[in-house]
Amino acid sequence: MKKAYSVCGIAALAMGVLVVSASIARAQVLIKVNDDVNFKLGVLGQFQVDTIKDNGTDVTASNLFVRRLRLLFGGQVAKSVTFFVETDTPNLGKTLATGKNITPATIIQDAYGEFKPSNGFSVDAGLMFVPFSRNSIQSAATLLPIDYGAYTFSQSAPTQSSTGRDTGFQAKGNFVKNRLEYRIGAFQGLRNARSNNALRYAGRLQYNVLDPETGFFYAGTYVGAKKILAIGAAFDTQSHYHAYDADVFTEYPFGPGAFNGQLDLTHFDGDVTLATLPKQNDVLLEIGYLVRAIKVTPVLQFVHRDVVNLTATPDETRTSIGANYWWAAHNASIKAAYVHIDPKGGAAQHEFTIQLQLFYY
Repeated sequence: MKKAYSVCGIAALAMGVLVVSASIARAQVLIKVNDDVNFKLGVLGQFQVDTIKDNGTDVTASNLFVRRLRLLFGGQVAKSVTFFVETDTPNLGKTLATGKNITPATIIQDAYGEFKPSNGFSVDAGLMFVPFSRNSIQSAATLLPIDYGAYTFSQSAPTQSSTGRDTGFQAKGNFVKNRLEYRIGAFQGLRNARSNNALRYAGRLQYNVLDPETGFFYAGTYVGAKKILAIGAAFDTQSHYHAYDADVFTEYPFGPGAFNGQLDLTHFDGDVTLATLPKQNDVLLEIGYLVRAIKVTPVLQFVHRDVVNLTATPDETRTSIGANYWWAAHNASIKAAYVHIDPKGGAAQHEFTIQLQLFYY
């Protein structure tokens, strides 16, 4: 009986420490060991209703599924040494070519550590976003529209990456009062049976004219909480493959709300190294306006893929119009959007999606 009381007492004490720590942290569930060691927890759930109609076949497909279900773990293990790990169980319940995806594999989405001796220099190691376009480094939990641009991760499958993520090392830092950011790294890239596989190199430079952005992930929208004007450029290369990006992002109070806009211009050329990636020029444009009084943001997303040479991959344009209701900013939101998909030489498709997001980290 004494042993049972002892176990209950330890459990109660542990819960008390967790509750107190969470209360102190306010916006973060934090288990604090000492000033240099702590552990943080989080969760992301995106639940979707999706209907898509193909004009060519006159077939309509509908899905009720979980787009993303993620567990987030982060913290600090020593002074200036932090880590972040994120799992994902994507498209739970969605109809795939093999049938209903009711038992999907849970994958490691992110897993990296960081040594940061100063704001001007830090080293990241592990599985992480390759430093490329702004859209490709945005957190899925903070996107303005329902999802990323359709062609943002065009190089991901050919380079054997995981939705823009690859294993490797990256140096990054901030200068000029944290407004000038650089990221440059070496990554695994495409691997095959040859012993002389070249490494993949990528880098990004961004300047924030107004408020700085110092986190690992960029935001798709700050829901009016910041004044941002960010201008960036990036490259990604491995052997004969190369890609370049230029982008600009802004969020600024205007009238009774805040304006949000993003423009990404991207060039991909897989050449002989990534034979499945045709040479193409892609455009991503996102525009939104937050009406603070009713917590609603109308959203427009326009993406276009222009393939340079005639291949099996056609030019394509996708235009999306929707609206977001920010119940509690990114912690709880409802998004709805209609997408018109227009492949050159093919039948158009019409897609309507509603997404409920729950997020805490």
